[in-house]
Amino acid sequence: MRIVFGIGNPGNRYSQTRHNSGFLLLDKYAQKNSLPFLASKNDYYIAEGKTAQSGFSLIKPTTFVNNSGIAALQVVEEYNIPITDFLVVADDINLETGKVRIRVGGGDGGHNGLNSIIYHLNSDDFPRLRIGIGDNFGKGEMADYVLSSFSNDEFTIISGAFNEAVLLIDEFIQGGIKQMLDANSKLSKP
Repeated sequence: MRIVFGIGNPGNRYSQTRHNSGFLLLDKYAQKNSLPFLASKNDYYIAEGKTAQSGFSLIKPTTFVNNSGIAALQVVEEYNIPITDFLVVADDINLETGKVRIRVGGGDGGHNGLNSIIYHLNSDDFPRLRIGIGDNFGKGEMADYVLSSFSNDEFTIISGAFNEAVLLIDEFIQGGIKQMLDANSKLSKP
């Protein structure tokens, strides 16, 4: 069983914002695989699927970004999975818009959702798929920026990143983090 956990904020108000890149990507993946998101007994929506290699669940927490760790802990405990099978998808202001980067572990990079997950899981050893949203904001304007919607041009760029990320999620679900890293290396070559 593998889990893909998107970071984002619930509700229509936030649905197309930069901070919801994790949710937007999971929506795209679920749509590609004809999987509906359903309410769970915990603080998240879930879409479940199977491949020949593995069962998987897509998770969209209802706890808002800053409390993502609450839902993350519920998922890890409910499924009793190793943390290496728990992929977190998050927006990243430290990456140019549309860039995709994989990390096997590490710090939160200033992302409150990742910080919450690290705190609640008491570990930073989970893999992350980071989607660049750029840093086109002035001092003290980060919150407004991440909670604002993509421009049309940005959304075109981000959609290309989502296409790449969907392929990487397929690789993670089928073979874990190593297979995903190998696929990313091939995608990254000119």
